[in-house]
Amino acid sequence: MRAKPWIKALPVALLGVVAAAQIGCRSVRRGEPIVGPLGSADPQINQGQVVFQQHCYKCHPGGEGGLGPAINDKPLPVFLMKTQVRSGLGAMPSFHKPDIPRDELDALMKYIVALRRHKTPIANR
Repeated sequence: MRAKPWIKALPVALLGVVAAAQIGCRSVRRGEPIVGPLGSADPQINQGQVVFQQHCYKCHPGGEGGLGPAINDKPLPVFLMKTQVRSGLGAMPSFHKPDIPRDELDALMKYIVALRRHKTPIANR
């Protein structure tokens, strides 16, 4: 007995419906900050923001997911974040001392921690 043509097309149609539902269910606020800008009088945090803009922003815009995953919601200890920056992981390139000197890496970590705290809702701080 020969299969009906619509049975062959059913998996493709179901995949299309699932893909459309995924696209339609995204938040309209994606990428829009829910809290105000991170203002800091700490020069090390400001330096870390500059380093972030130079090396990290294109893959982690605003600390959120982009080409790379979000980093502002990962409560990793600073030493692990430094290790990941130095050695890279997956598609993330490694940034050695000539790329990001030690003092700039420390400032970058301080900025990421401040960004993480800043994006945390006040009730959870």
